[in-house]
Amino acid sequence: MKLLSLLVLCASLATPISSVAALGEHPVILIHGFQASQLQTKPDHDTVIKEGADYWQGFWLSKADDRIDWPSQERIADNVSTDYIWPKLQELSKNNTCENGCILVTHSTGDLIARYLLDNQENWLTNAGLTPLNFIATFDFAGAGGGSELGDIAINISEGNGYLNAPLKYAMKKWLGEIPNSQNTGVLNDLKVANARQLAPLPDNRIPRIRFVGKGSDYLESTSPFLPGEDDGVVSSHSSCGSSQSGSFSGCSSTIAFNGNVAPQAKAVTSFMPYHYPLLMGGDYSHSGLIGSDIQGRVVAANKYATLLNGTPIEVTTKFVTYPMTGTTYRYVDKSNTKTISELASDLLL
Repeated sequence: MKLLSLLVLCASLATPISSVAALGEHPVILIHGFQASQLQTKPDHDTVIKEGADYWQGFWLSKADDRIDWPSQERIADNVSTDYIWPKLQELSKNNTCENGCILVTHSTGDLIARYLLDNQENWLTNAGLTPLNFIATFDFAGAGGGSELGDIAINISEGNGYLNAPLKYAMKKWLGEIPNSQNTGVLNDLKVANARQLAPLPDNRIPRIRFVGKGSDYLESTSPFLPGEDDGVVSSHSSCGSSQSGSFSGCSSTIAFNGNVAPQAKAVTSFMPYHYPLLMGGDYSHSGLIGSDIQGRVVAANKYATLLNGTPIEVTTKFVTYPMTGTTYRYVDKSNTKTISELASDLLL
């Protein structure tokens, strides 16, 4: 009997099985965003992997089962796909990691990479004789899937077509750490608004893209004059909310403001990219703060409900606060005064 048990154990160890998720029932796969320093340093593969892990140290690294790391000095449809996305997709498929359904957690440009990945992974893996991955949702923080006007400005400057006045020079240095030139643009080309919106714009899959949006700034608001509408210091609401078109928008909901004020929002996004659903908004959360470990103000629900591709519902608990002196009503996400927006998001997966 003991011999039989040992043989069964050995057989199970030799057979690829789906991983036990680090958070809830579904494995979490991280896709980080743009890393400006890499335009200059042009890291090798091992450094890309190390910096990919460092990127998520604030909160999500310990909650994830795997990552898709990539270098910012490359283009998405070129070396990012062939040298980084494709090898990881093969590994995940061979390990049956997503057998029970995976959640992609993306930040910034990771949103755009996820859209390209989701639009192609089934064909790529099937043609290689491998099983396509079962993604049931993405959680997109500060999503740059609609591009960033800062990307347009950076490319114009690098090509010698932009007028570099003092405020713009300051903003570019705050964001990139340097003034861009033709030798160090990489994924900035994909972040141009028109280019981003042309990359896998009409996906065949119906995977819900659940959005988490901020309106703070990491750069003392120096970049905001160059971004239309409300922004998080790097991307405007048209991108982070998932709007079907670029433009100047006040937020992701027509019924609630970034600060939680329950009132009509005439300039909010009302038309979204396919299967894009804004969920939480943080009026004081910056681009990087959305995935960080610091509480940056109260969080509000653009929508209270979402559904994963497998039919699993998620619900945001909220509470109303009315101030008698003004009669103004605010609706906040419960516990958002004691938890970060990333913590609140991860709780939805438990």
